[in-house]
Amino acid sequence: MNNIVKTALDAMANIRKPQKTFIALLLSVLTVVQGKANFRNMSRYSSMSEKRFSRWFRRSFDFFGLNCMMLSDVISSSREVIAALDASFMTKSGKKTEGLGMFWRGCSGRTEKGLELSLLSLVDLQSNTAYALDAQQTLDEEDKTRIDLYSEQVIRCVKKLLDLGVTYLAVDAYYFKEKFVSAVTGTGLQVVGKLRKDADLLWLYRGAYSGRGRPKTYDGKVNAEKDVHRFEYVGLLETGEQVYTADVYSRCLRRHIRVVMLRIQRGDKMGVSLLYSTDTKLEPLSILRYYKARFQIEFVFREAKQYTGLMDCQSCRKESIQTQINASFTALNVLKLEDLREKDTKDETVISIASWKRRKFNQHLMCRVFEELGLSLSDEKIMATYQQLSCYGVIAA
Repeated sequence: MNNIVKTALDAMANIRKPQKTFIALLLSVLTVVQGKANFRNMSRYSSMSEKRFSRWFRRSFDFFGLNCMMLSDVISSSREVIAALDASFMTKSGKKTEGLGMFWRGCSGRTEKGLELSLLSLVDLQSNTAYALDAQQTLDEEDKTRIDLYSEQVIRCVKKLLDLGVTYLAVDAYYFKEKFVSAVTGTGLQVVGKLRKDADLLWLYRGAYSGRGRPKTYDGKVNAEKDVHRFEYVGLLETGEQVYTADVYSRCLRRHIRVVMLRIQRGDKMGVSLLYSTDTKLEPLSILRYYKARFQIEFVFREAKQYTGLMDCQSCRKESIQTQINASFTALNVLKLEDLREKDTKDETVISIASWKRRKFNQHLMCRVFEELGLSLSDEKIMATYQQLSCYGVIAA
């Protein structure tokens, strides 16, 4: 782990050595701390004091650049990758917390008072794994909607996304808005997402010109349940869904899009789902695959909340909260990269973050014990004991 972080930090010439030292120690602590990852508890697992954590958390750091640097070796030009964007609710106590507001909470199905973060991630389709790139707290600004804030995050990161070979951004149905899609496609990225089954779509007119007046452009409104015969049949999936596709016009987005319709019989009713892409030349099955891969970002949220302290920021300052959420995601990236390095594969594998957290704690504790006893890991017997006990209590050995 130390080699992964150190190599990436050394390549960041614009960061001073004291901050590099702190970030390296912070990421190490987040992978071993037991309980809440607040300032006081993290100080118990490191040589840094609670005050030092509080002071450095208020300073900004380029976590996006660090993540891109660490992932550049894993994500080669030959691998197929996409970007994914989603937001997540965070509970937070304290009336003085900056950014406190009403946000949608998916687990309760309603808006609640708390915090929200927006995460831009990179999804490796070959290994079917998502890595966090950039996270920002949603802070409402005057004369800006939240859609403006989300699109600005993508625009800010788009140059490095393109350098990593990303050309598609996968989002859920909330982002099906003209303001967001136009802003993103203007950067060179294409959007893949989901539609409501009653979305306002128009058929494109394919007939001949009558010779009089303005040429006919559209041929009626799309009805996904009744106009199945007007879609092009693609095939049948192993899970039983029938796949259809068509190029249509979206009134909401004010552009032509490619729609993929999935149909499956559920009892007496026919279930229908609609996906779309702003790239009308993209293969229908690729649209389906990209949108399905988007769900990997949900596992990033889950694992960061459970294992690397995403929800545990002790401060009410927006600068400290920003550092906490980005450091949490970066620590999770480091564990995933170390797992890939150990298995020496870039294909899809099973990874247990709980096991890696336990292993890191075991190694941290043994190093402290051996240091106090004056034992060196260069000794063959000591190293054998270290390797054996590193996996003590892990879920997946």
